Amino acid sequence: MLGLLLTVALNRDPDGGEPIAVAAIGKRAAPAPALPAGAATAGPATDAPRQPASAAELENSAGVTVFRPGEEAPGAIVITVPDEAGPIRLAPAPDSRLVERSRYGLLPKLGPDGATPAKVYARPFGPEPMVKPAGRIALLVGGLGISQSGTAEAIAKLPPPVSLAFAPYGAELERSVQRARGEGHEVFLQVPMEPFDYPDNDPGPHTLLTGPKASENLDKLHWALGRFTGYVGIVNFLGGRFTADENALSPVLRELAGRGVMVVDDGSSARSLLAGAADRARIPALKIDRVIDGVANADAIDKELAALESLAREQGIAVAAASALPVSIERINRWAQSLEGKKLAIVPVSAARGFRQSKARETPKTTEAPKTTGSLR
Repeated sequence: MLGLLLTVALNRDPDGGEPIAVAAIGKRAAPAPALPAGAATAGPATDAPRQPASAAELENSAGVTVFRPGEEAPGAIVITVPDEAGPIRLAPAPDSRLVERSRYGLLPKLGPDGATPAKVYARPFGPEPMVKPAGRIALLVGGLGISQSGTAEAIAKLPPPVSLAFAPYGAELERSVQRARGEGHEVFLQVPMEPFDYPDNDPGPHTLLTGPKASENLDKLHWALGRFTGYVGIVNFLGGRFTADENALSPVLRELAGRGVMVVDDGSSARSLLAGAADRARIPALKIDRVIDGVANADAIDKELAALESLAREQGIAVAAASALPVSIERINRWAQSLEGKKLAIVPVSAARGFRQSKARETPKTTEAPKTTGSLR
């Protein structure tokens, strides 16, 4: 009788009692208190107990990406935990929740469950190092996608936490972007904008313009947004005049606010209103502190990188931009190998905003203008 009962029980379970998934559970040391990307933090240290961490803080500090599907699977979540022994992997793109079809291809949009491209496509921050860095540096390297060989070299040589920005021109953009994301680089889209010396200095077709042709900007923006998928946000390409004109900026930023992307000001123009206007439009925004290859030779770039280290130690977080020039890639690659010994860490650009906000809460406000380098463009 006992044998019969066992036979019936096993036949009713096609898996023979085996679980559907097997997961190894290992014990590791608790991470040091983190300042995760985009997370709210407490103010200056006091004797009062720290408030419980939010779900977002816990997820980011542990390097966990949590997807919460909408109506198609109510109550369900998908959790991606990076393997500590292997590279951090980005979420697949495109995510069907975060795209809509247009005449120009797939455009980013807010997900029905509140998910945004800025969060889902960002490089996971991962566990905090056991020893807190003396400073963090976010680096955005732009101009990719036009030269196939230059793009491949940047993807291969730059450390994965370095964020990459692709121009909307060039062939096989989607393939190049997916290759970059597969290597762990989060990506941004460069949107061409009118410089002060336009049209003598022309960023290319579909440039966003001030003046009478500003009414055409949304169509041009859609063209750029549809060039590839999987980007965290947009960054201006040139645009000294456009980013200084709030009337031209406003409709573009209203459009971007409804698409859940981040906005980065590349720091090339001291007159730019881009980051401030984006912040007022409730768009996650960031302004670059330094452009490290305004003078494109090895000695000048090395000096800028040294200055960037000092800024990171002083501010806690420093954000820099560079172009994908061979000399820039070579010097950044060499410099990055020295950072661990200096107790400095490279973080993704998407994480820099959270660190900067946290530092701002801890530091009394001053009237000193932020330090930027670069020419008016």
